[in-house]
Amino acid sequence: MLNKGALSGIRVLDMTRVVAGPYAGQILGDLGAEVVKIERKGEGDDCRRVGPPWMDNELGRQGQDSTYYQSVNRNKSSISVDFATEAGADLIRQLVANADVLVENYRSGTLARYGLGYEKLKAINPKLIYCSVTGFGQTGPYAGRSGYDYLVQAMAGLMSVTGHHDGEPGDGPMRVGVPIADICAGLYAAISVLAALNYRNVSGEGQYIDVSLFDSQLSAMLNTFSGWFNGGTALGRTGNDHPSAAPYGVFPVDDGFILIATFNDREFVRLSAVLGHADWATDPRFCSMGARVANREELKALVTAALKGKTKAEWVEILNAGTVSCGGINEMADLEKDPQVLARELIVSQEHPTNGTIRSAASPMRFSASPVTYRQAPPLLGEHNEQILSSWLGFDEAQIKALQAQGAI
Repeated sequence: MLNKGALSGIRVLDMTRVVAGPYAGQILGDLGAEVVKIERKGEGDDCRRVGPPWMDNELGRQGQDSTYYQSVNRNKSSISVDFATEAGADLIRQLVANADVLVENYRSGTLARYGLGYEKLKAINPKLIYCSVTGFGQTGPYAGRSGYDYLVQAMAGLMSVTGHHDGEPGDGPMRVGVPIADICAGLYAAISVLAALNYRNVSGEGQYIDVSLFDSQLSAMLNTFSGWFNGGTALGRTGNDHPSAAPYGVFPVDDGFILIATFNDREFVRLSAVLGHADWATDPRFCSMGARVANREELKALVTAALKGKTKAEWVEILNAGTVSCGGINEMADLEKDPQVLARELIVSQEHPTNGTIRSAASPMRFSASPVTYRQAPPLLGEHNEQILSSWLGFDEAQIKALQAQGAI
C-alpha cells in the first residue's frame, strides 16, 4: 500500500507495553511513520496476554493472543530483543543511530541501567526524540511508582466524579469503562512527538519528553478541575446527569432509553417545542440553565412523561429533525451496523498471518493531502526480526544467527 502519510520517512522505535505507549506508537504509525516495536524476547508485550477475550481461533487461544493487543498495535513491525544482554542492548543502540524517535514506558530509570537512557542515546544520535511515558513522571515523590490506568483514574480525581449520586443504589466511586488515563497519555505522547519533530525541523535538535498518566488524566479533568480550583466547588458524582446542564442525560422511552443533550437555552426552547410544551421555555423554573439545574428532578419528570408513547427510533428521528441533540445508547453490536460508522468507514479490517481478519477502530484523523493508511496488522512477536535488522542495519544471515546464538534476539 502506498504510504503518503504526513510522517512518511520518520522511523520510530516503540519500546512500550500495555496501552498508553503502544497507542502513541500506533498513532504515529497511522500517520505514516515506520514503527518498529521492540518486544521482550520470549514474552513480548504484556498486553498480548490480557484477556479474555482472546482472538477467536485455536492458535490464538493456545498462545493467549488477546483482542486487547490488537487495538493498539497496527502499523508496526515487531522484533524481539533481550536488552539485559550486552549484545541486545548494543543492538538497540545501533537501531537508535538510525531512528528519529524512541518511545518507551518502562519505570523511571530502568532503561538507563542498561545504557539505554536518554543521555547515552543522545550521544549516539543528537537528533533523537526520546519520549518516556510513565505512571507519574520523572520527578516528584511518586516518580518511582508503577502506574496503571485504574490507579490513576482514582488518584487524579476522575473516580470522585464518576458514578451514581450519593444515596442512590450502587453509589460510590466508579471507574470509566475504557482506559481513559492510558488513552489521554498516549494522545499527549503522540502530540509531544509531533511538536518535537517540528522543533527539530527548525532547530536541528532532538529532545527528551516526559509524559505521565497522572499528569495527563489531571489535565483532562477540565471543568471538574476548574470548578474546584476556581470556584471552590466539588462537582461530585452525578451519575447520568450533567453537573452543569439540564435536561442532559438518559431518559426512558417505550422500548428502552435515549440520550438527550441540551447544553444551552436555544436547544431547550427547541426541545420544549418538539415535546409539545413550548411554555417550559418561559417558565421561571426552567427559563435559564441555572434554573433548570436547580429544578433538575422536576424537569426530568416532565420530560420523561412527555416522551411516553414512542420508541427510541421514533424519538431520535423526531428530536433530530427538531435540531435537538439526541441519540440512542449503542452497544458494540449496534455500532457494527450504524449508518454513520459505515459511511465514515470507521471499522478497519486487516489480514493477520495467524489470526485471520483483525478489525480495529479507524483513526479519527482525516487529511486531504496526506491520508492515514492501514498498512500492517498487529504483528506476531518477533515477526520482523530479520527484515528490520537487514533493512535498518544491513545485517546478513550470519550476523543475525550470531545474535541468536548470543541470546540477544
